[in-house]
Amino acid sequence: MNEPTRASVGFRSERGPILIALMLTTGLVAIDSTILATAVPSIVQDLGGFAQFPWLFSVYLLAQAVSVPVYAKLADTVGRKPIVLIGIALFLIGSVLCGFAWSMPALIAFRAIQGLGAGAIQPMSMTIAGDIYTVAERAKTQGYLASVWAISSVVGPTLGGVFSQFLSWRWIFFVNVPLCLLAAWMLIRTFHESIERRKHRIDYAGAALLTGGMTLLILAVLEGGQAWAWDSVWSIGSFALGGALLVAFVLVERKAAEPVLPLWVFSRRLLVTTTLISLGVGAILIGLTSYVPTYLEGTTGAAPIVSGLAVAALTLGWPIAASLSGRFYLRIGFRNTALLGTVIAIVGASTLALTSLTPSVLFVAVSCFVVGLGMGLIAAPTLIAAQSSVPWNERGVVTGSNMFARSIGSAVGVAVFGAIANAIIGSSAAGAHDAATIQAASTAVFVAVAVAAVLTIVAGLAMPRSRVEDVELGRAQAAAE
Repeated sequence: MNEPTRASVGFRSERGPILIALMLTTGLVAIDSTILATAVPSIVQDLGGFAQFPWLFSVYLLAQAVSVPVYAKLADTVGRKPIVLIGIALFLIGSVLCGFAWSMPALIAFRAIQGLGAGAIQPMSMTIAGDIYTVAERAKTQGYLASVWAISSVVGPTLGGVFSQFLSWRWIFFVNVPLCLLAAWMLIRTFHESIERRKHRIDYAGAALLTGGMTLLILAVLEGGQAWAWDSVWSIGSFALGGALLVAFVLVERKAAEPVLPLWVFSRRLLVTTTLISLGVGAILIGLTSYVPTYLEGTTGAAPIVSGLAVAALTLGWPIAASLSGRFYLRIGFRNTALLGTVIAIVGASTLALTSLTPSVLFVAVSCFVVGLGMGLIAAPTLIAAQSSVPWNERGVVTGSNMFARSIGSAVGVAVFGAIANAIIGSSAAGAHDAATIQAASTAVFVAVAVAAVLTIVAGLAMPRSRVEDVELGRAQAAAE
């Protein structure tokens, strides 16, 4: 295998314009995930509905998560380009509607449309990168794509604050319009794929059952202990009906000619373990990004921009490690690289939990940076290993499953960490406005994040000991079957 040069992956290479297009496309989701939080006070002041504003995030996450498997299967059927363009179109429509929203319920509904667009954009960007780059080149490519998140973690909150303070919160959605048009134009102009045209049987029943079942389960997890009690009729009913729909989904998929989520995904050890690792990555990520700002602002009095920059240290370490991960997995294999990353993440999360008793912006930023380094060595190699083990017509499903697992990990993490924090806050007479209570609740969440990192290393230990050559051989055998 020839060692790839920087030029073969960089902006000036033949595939450079496609890489730029993928980065622009990824930037749509990355900026949107960070720009909204700083504008929430302005939105609530204008539209009202303070009790409903968490749904601005929940409904987006829900729509994104449940649509990923459907888009992934369609991408393996009709190609990546049509699906990512549909995602950009939905994201554009949702953004325009959000900008003109007249009430909080309307804004929440339009955020769901944005989420449906994001469900296609993020996994398709990863899948296209997997199509056009070799295994050795892909780590560096992941570094480029991860750097978009690092930049967005700083640019997003800054833009949100500027628009809310000097213009209007509506511009946080209108700014997506030129970005969507530019990303779509770049993809149309630079990315060309040849698809074998043949008749396909779309698995409508499977798609409906999977979407309905996962919607109910994720809804039950997100809102349990928040909108309703865990032992309420709504909670039990959502879990029961969601579970029943997923059982029906499995039965349908066993007989479907072209299942939307093939059951073979769960029969291959490498794919199962990398999916479980992605669950852990999602939980760790949401635990830090959700609670670090509250912890710093509540205990040290840090300004929102300062707490945001502390979290940004995580997304700074991530692309640095992701871009270097190729050197590791080419030498020591995918499994050992992921295990190394998990150990680093455990060190960072444990340090955060221990130092949270003495609040410090510096300690938090350093801990987040270390966790980010670990995440870069976990997420990139495991995704690349999964992608590289299958041929083109299965790569969309595999990438989608990985992204889907990360979304589920975040959804479950929100519920678990929220329940832990709310239990401590609820038992305190001072409530959520007391610095000591916030510190205790945040410390408990950080401990839970460290536990999630430990559980992730268990999944890493179960990964097969595969080198790059082994994974590529497995893909060749799968394509021949």
